Amino acid sequence: MKFSESLKKNSDFRRVYRKGHSKADSLFVLYVLPNDLNENRIGISVSKKVGNSVVRHHITRLVRESYRLNEDSFICGYDLVLVARPYARSKSFDQVSSSLLSLMRYHHLLLEQAL
Repeated sequence: MKFSESLKKNSDFRRVYRKGHSKADSLFVLYVLPNDLNENRIGISVSKKVGNSVVRHHITRLVRESYRLNEDSFICGYDLVLVARPYARSKSFDQVSSSLLSLMRYHHLLLEQAL
């Protein structure tokens, strides 16, 4: 990911949850908070309610790859936390990617919308 890094600290996640704005669909909830940097920082949260560790890691990999492939079309300067819902367990890469793009569109973070 060339324009992004990962959120790792619990305090960063809590700050985005508290102060950020959220939008949701059937697969994910996306929290967004401006960070005054020239890059996005993304955190992915998949709870045990979604499935065992293999399922959780699979969803994380799908989200990370979808984000990486579409990263050039996102506006920079935000902290993003993506929370997976249990319904995401059985979805394909295309469905995960479509869901991520629609949530970014809801938050007005796609470059095509900024023009």
